[in-house]
Amino acid sequence: MGAVVSKQVERRKAIHSEKKLLIDLQENGGIVFPGSDNPPSDRRIWMASIGPEKLRINQIVWPGTHDSATNKIGIPLITRPFAQCQSLSIYEQLKTGARVLDIRVQEDRRVCHGILLSYTVDIVIDDVKRFISETESEIVILEIRTEFGHDDPPEFDKYLEDNLGEYLIHQDDQVFNKTILELLPKRVICIWKPRKAPQPKAGGHLWSAGYLKDNWIDTDLPSTKFESNMKFLSQQPPAQQRKYFYRVENTVTPQADNPILCVKPVTGRIHAYARMFIAQCFARGFADRLQILSTDFIDGDFVDACAGLTMTRIEGKAL
Repeated sequence: MGAVVSKQVERRKAIHSEKKLLIDLQENGGIVFPGSDNPPSDRRIWMASIGPEKLRINQIVWPGTHDSATNKIGIPLITRPFAQCQSLSIYEQLKTGARVLDIRVQEDRRVCHGILLSYTVDIVIDDVKRFISETESEIVILEIRTEFGHDDPPEFDKYLEDNLGEYLIHQDDQVFNKTILELLPKRVICIWKPRKAPQPKAGGHLWSAGYLKDNWIDTDLPSTKFESNMKFLSQQPPAQQRKYFYRVENTVTPQADNPILCVKPVTGRIHAYARMFIAQCFARGFADRLQILSTDFIDGDFVDACAGLTMTRIEGKAL
């Protein structure tokens, strides 16, 4: 018993120390970067407001959401706090300005996070289609994967093609250099990541797993995650030279050996430092690598930071 208590005391000290590291870094380095004071006038159509004829896919800083379809997961007040990473529906996230969605499914096409279940993926597809029908030039990256420990939904590639076919941007390396205007009326880059089923084929409606990469680490320590994100991002080629999307997740994850297991207070240790992350990318000389930045519990300020930097790139004031 004493060893357990001692371990928990050390864990709490480590978390406190890591929180202070981020506080000190922000006090010393700030949160200002090119475009940080240039929010979009309407987050719902922030890509259109920049100009579809000017905005190239590889210039965009994409605001994304982590575990996007968990707003209704589990049982309210009982299991939901242990798996919920977003409070908004998919449609509300898109209206807020999110443009990259992270959806996990199991064999029966229900959204899941580990063993906890939510609504069917039909709800996700309907929300995406609703948003697309209400806008004209917004591009959405829809990543759907089979959750770890689960089986692939049968014929899921056909399901996605049948339900999103008219909106799907076909898998093609040339897409990265194209403007939004050149891609319209197609609006969705759908990346399907099965566990056992065959990967989508080149030139098809769906994109394969290798087109969206990240270097996720499983930790609840905020400075450790922040610096890991920095390290792996710095090792990527510049976004305008890549033929894949690279994602950084500004999140931390509850750990089983810590008494705090609810997502929101844990991920809150890093949530407020998205703007500092962008500022540090400039300070350390690799802001041109930044492409997808994802978060738990997305809000307007997060979108403003990504859209503001995107605008500045288009204006030639930032890489």
